[in-house]
Amino acid sequence: MSAQPDHTPVTPSAPAPGAPADLLAQLRADRRASMWVPAFEREWAAALEESGRTFSLAALYEVVQDWQVRLAHAPAVDAFVASGYDDSEFIDMAELRGRHL
Repeated sequence: MSAQPDHTPVTPSAPAPGAPADLLAQLRADRRASMWVPAFEREWAAALEESGRTFSLAALYEVVQDWQVRLAHAPAVDAFVASGYDDSEFIDMAELRGRHL
């Protein structure tokens, strides 16, 4: 028997070096720019501070990946909202991510 795990953990891939700047340009071009750009800048600043303390780029990668996903899914969210579906019983994703199931 081997003491090695039977699976390989998934390591998030590093975004391209220009990804944060490209992402910020996309956010500025979006109709939600007035809300999204300040939010991205706050999260980016916090991630920079954390990476300076921990000497890890993981927080920076996470911010870029989260915002890339938000941008990619924005059209689907817009379509859902435009459809008139009732979303009054939603679950806050930030709260859900904090739970350990």
